[in-house]
Amino acid sequence: MPANPFLDSEFQIRWSRLTPEFVGPAITEALGRAQGAIDAIASRNPQAANYENTILGLVQATEELTVTWGKVTHLQSVADSPALREAHNAMLPKVSAFFAGIHLNPALWQQVKAVSASPAAAKVTGIHRRLLDETLKDFREAGADLPADKRARLEALQTELAQLTQKYSENVLDATNAWELVVADERRLAGLPPHAVAAARRSAEAKGVAGWHFTLHMPSQEPFMTYLNEGELRREMWTAGAALGGKAPHDNTALMGQILRLREEKAALLGRPHFADLVLERRMAKSGKNALAFVEDFQRRAAGAFARECRELEECKARKTGGAVGPLAPWEVAFWAEKLRQERYAFDAEILRPYFPMTRVIAGLFELVGRVFGLRVVEHPAGEVETWHPEVKFYDLFDRRQTKVGSFYSDWHPRESKRGGAWMNFLITGGPTADGRRAPHLGLICGNMTPPADGRPALLTHREVETIFHEFGHLLHHLLGEVEIKPLNGTNVAWDFVELPSQIMENWCWERESLDLFARHHETGARIPDDIFAKMIAAKNFRSACATMRQVAFGKMDLLLHMRSAEFSGETDLEPKVRAAIADCLIPTEPPAPAIVKRFTHIFADPVGYAAGYYSYKWAEVLEADAFTRFKREGIFNATVGAEFVDKILSRGNSAEPAELFRAFMGRDPDPNALLVRAGLAG
Repeated sequence: MPANPFLDSEFQIRWSRLTPEFVGPAITEALGRAQGAIDAIASRNPQAANYENTILGLVQATEELTVTWGKVTHLQSVADSPALREAHNAMLPKVSAFFAGIHLNPALWQQVKAVSASPAAAKVTGIHRRLLDETLKDFREAGADLPADKRARLEALQTELAQLTQKYSENVLDATNAWELVVADERRLAGLPPHAVAAARRSAEAKGVAGWHFTLHMPSQEPFMTYLNEGELRREMWTAGAALGGKAPHDNTALMGQILRLREEKAALLGRPHFADLVLERRMAKSGKNALAFVEDFQRRAAGAFARECRELEECKARKTGGAVGPLAPWEVAFWAEKLRQERYAFDAEILRPYFPMTRVIAGLFELVGRVFGLRVVEHPAGEVETWHPEVKFYDLFDRRQTKVGSFYSDWHPRESKRGGAWMNFLITGGPTADGRRAPHLGLICGNMTPPADGRPALLTHREVETIFHEFGHLLHHLLGEVEIKPLNGTNVAWDFVELPSQIMENWCWERESLDLFARHHETGARIPDDIFAKMIAAKNFRSACATMRQVAFGKMDLLLHMRSAEFSGETDLEPKVRAAIADCLIPTEPPAPAIVKRFTHIFADPVGYAAGYYSYKWAEVLEADAFTRFKREGIFNATVGAEFVDKILSRGNSAEPAELFRAFMGRDPDPNALLVRAGLAG
């Protein structure tokens, strides 16, 4: 066992030993070994360079550093502390510079080109051909053919982008944690569901304050904005949420312009008209123009229904208050939308919560993937495997041949030291090995779901259930990978394809047969009554045009920022101009709601991330809506179809072009109409 715990390669990670003081020495040591391996490849006589010692050698050179740095970044997302943040940020520029420098190393590029041009390279086939081709594209896309001065500038750009985007992310997290609302009079909480009242009381007790404590974390914010009768309190919370990332000391205003300018400069150095074309060249969309056309096509298709839904909401408020028909305040939209849903369908989504105790949801999910994909999930007893928090659970996953394909952690409830949202990540990539064995994968899923309260289990919203299924789809993509080349395994695919395995899982949250596996009342064990299920399905596409337009607005905002960044990055505060550019996609309110650009971590919290790629959610929704028609047609528990999905999509990683994998499963190209039909927007 190495002296530094971050460098320990054991499959079961000793989280208690991973303390901040070890971060710097571990990363420094791993960086040194990785750089030594890179230098050895780069200094070899080009005549001795071959596929094994150069292309595969590059994969092996960075593996230890990738795994070690992955532990650091993961801990920073689930157990943030001043000491850990300082240690992480001290090493971030060095790690960023190292990875940026690989593809800008002239001697290394000469070795790769020598291998590519050799007669032996023509005989490389299959997955190894894919790796060789992808490696060549990686170098060229990164600027390997540029002159020395431009290569040096690119390296500096990458390091600066890593630091700026990390700061943006920290600002959003810190601003979220900095705001709180304490209500002293319980009468002001009229309308709020009992579970939300209880959670606020428990939060107040934990904080040592009297009354009811609310935050901007989703389990607190969402019911507050949807159900609370008092508009003034909703306005207070909405105002705080809208200001996230826009006020000192957590102000992202200047950072956004800097990030956009650096991305624009990077694209120009690499000979692309804008950052979107640079990012999308090797994704399914191929260009910013194609992605924007895709997004705007959905905008056109939803525009009529969107206008109608906005008008209906205004009329609903006027009808119930006796006022004039006109724009709502932004803090009224969720509230009146829920009132309209209840009026139209006699359906309150909160009525479902008792049927979604988290333990049963998780058990039902595992039962479902057993039936559909032939998988078996085994939970380890608490305390048997070390975790980073007492709430975290650890599981093994076995495939339909009863082979252990991997293990994973789950961490589902919010903490102040944990970033918001829900995500899946990988810690170790296994898969087939050269000696014919199979190494297990290791992954994790995290979220910020409603926690248990007052001795009752965690009772989830239906949307939270969908989120759990979604993240588990990403996890399966990683754990079921059967590609022997690690950088081509699992979720290492084009970002407009990566959401297919996750989003398709959400479909089973709407089917009666699958719901009956896990949607059981936490006290009686009864399934969802038929009348409630009928209302749930009837209300499924309630305001679906607004939901579609919300995704269109995010995707369009992202693409315009990165296709026309010069128009925005020069602004002292680019938010008003961004909002004006997407105003026709936003629900008309008075006052107008700002765009989410100052807290849009998807596109600003990573040097690339979802930047110029947010459209991918809608793109992948087209793929999964169409793919799920096979299950609908042949049986939602059809094990043959499930096995095909594993064999042709989930296990294949980036071993072939995404369009080729989709055609292998469906026998044809995707049909966008499947999504429009499902959303009630066809015709």
